[in-house]
Amino acid sequence: MNGEFLVLLEQGFTLMGIGMGFVFAFLVVLVFTMGGMSKTVQFLNKLFPEEVKVVEKPGKRANVSEEEAIAVAIAVAKAQG
Repeated sequence: MNGEFLVLLEQGFTLMGIGMGFVFAFLVVLVFTMGGMSKTVQFLNKLFPEEVKVVEKPGKRANVSEEEAIAVAIAVAKAQG
């Protein structure tokens, strides 16, 4: 009974080691593949740069009516006391 348990335990550890080895190898291949793809995309971006669109933000109004200026001045004066 004890010998059979040790054989099964040994087989379990062997199977676990093989499984972990495959996962580790896959992750190593994945890391190097991703790095290579990153370098490839950077090279292609230098050859074919993307067009950058300029978005203009609406600016402040330069022409304020006299009534609005008076209303702002009154509001500021009231807020200050």
